[in-house]
Amino acid sequence: MGEIQQDSLLNDWQVREALSESALHLIGKLYRDQGIVSLIYGRPVINFSPIELIKAHRFVRQIEKMELSIHDSFPILKAVSNLKLSPVQIDIGHLTSRYVKSGKKESPEDFVQNQLSDIIGQEDVFQGQPQDVVLYGFGRVGRLIARLLIEQTGQANRLRLRAIVVRKGVGNDLTKRASLLRRDSVHGGFKGTIRVDEEANAIIANGNFIHVIYSDAPDTLNYTQYGIKDALIVDNTGKWRTEEGLGLHLKSKGAAKVLLTAPGKDQIKNIVFGINNDEINEGDTILSAASCTTNAIVPVLKAVNDKYGIINGHLETIHAYTNDQNLLDNYHKHERRGRSGPLNMVLTNTGAAKAVAKALPELAGKLTGNAIRVPTPNVSMAVLSLNFEKGTNREELNQHLRHVALHSKLRDQVDFTTSTEVVSTDMVGSRFACVIDSSATIAEDNRCVLYLWYDNEFGYSCQVVRIIQQMSGIRTDIYPKSENLIESTT
Repeated sequence: MGEIQQDSLLNDWQVREALSESALHLIGKLYRDQGIVSLIYGRPVINFSPIELIKAHRFVRQIEKMELSIHDSFPILKAVSNLKLSPVQIDIGHLTSRYVKSGKKESPEDFVQNQLSDIIGQEDVFQGQPQDVVLYGFGRVGRLIARLLIEQTGQANRLRLRAIVVRKGVGNDLTKRASLLRRDSVHGGFKGTIRVDEEANAIIANGNFIHVIYSDAPDTLNYTQYGIKDALIVDNTGKWRTEEGLGLHLKSKGAAKVLLTAPGKDQIKNIVFGINNDEINEGDTILSAASCTTNAIVPVLKAVNDKYGIINGHLETIHAYTNDQNLLDNYHKHERRGRSGPLNMVLTNTGAAKAVAKALPELAGKLTGNAIRVPTPNVSMAVLSLNFEKGTNREELNQHLRHVALHSKLRDQVDFTTSTEVVSTDMVGSRFACVIDSSATIAEDNRCVLYLWYDNEFGYSCQVVRIIQQMSGIRTDIYPKSENLIESTT
């Protein structure tokens, strides 16, 4: 490579860095002033560094046949920043790709005006006060939901994490809770600052004052004494899964609604956001966010069933070990789970196959399922072996799933990769319910095998937060609106 070409490459990199720095200023201003969350192909880019923003652009090549350029996206972002918009999510990546594919026949300003005409000058539909949220339980999922809620706190954000409820541990409990929020062996450090207020028994994270309340029972609390009212209680313990059990939360003063981060029993609605969240009514006081595996498989099952018709199938989930398992061999009430999680593959069961029917009744009785717990701390894989009514092939099936990921109402839930090199750790921090590994797809006639990665901790937590937003009356719309939205692709 010649010296002139090397200098050209370096100059281009420096220009992209400078543009990224300017872009991040606009992204932050949009968020603080108008409550606009900027995305690059479904990935929020709030609080990014310039290098992270450049990498987010480059990542697009894995799902598109082009690499997104900051040279193209910056004029689009600048045009967006000059508009008066209502609080929504705007995918700058999709806007830019659509502009490039249009041949840039109009100015960025005119193009953006046309694409976002529905929300220009529109009043904010949210009329209420910020929704108070309480996390009952502060384990793996609880702490990730806390990170997400704190991350989203901005001028137009409508959610406020007001308290966490835990059983008091021995020793310096408050400091230990704060430390677990600050550092995470899988997901890395907290983005921001955390300090403790010993006198008030609270954690202060990025300016959010979060009470730490000690309790052994959900029905004995008085949240109003902490200034908390009409709270949405997110139960992360999984201890109570029936209407009667979860209803205990509503006996505490200041609690109004409950969301369970585990499959619910009885007649509790199990919500998979993107699939059946339209079933959420204003009067619902107890809901379930189903399981991480159910959230991972249902969007894809919906997409392929609508187009090809599923006769029957089998789900095998290769799942990261969890806190439910033992570190070393010891007694456990479940078969096999007493054996050391970090040392063994452990064959166990999963209720996800049956749980599918709660979100997609048309698939009731059509799926079987099992699970294998494996010695990794996070990120799992669902393997779907399906028989279709209609025949297909690998290329056609992948093209359909790619379209679902990019241009359907499920684009918040389904991601898509063409890389042949990805492994489980590459999926840590994915905000999607699942990522389709298209290079592994098998399809012949009416049979197929699909491989879906999912961050069973963070991706699931993102789905939970989407339900929290809807229960709180907050818009989760993404613009630009997808072309050819998939309602049914039969």
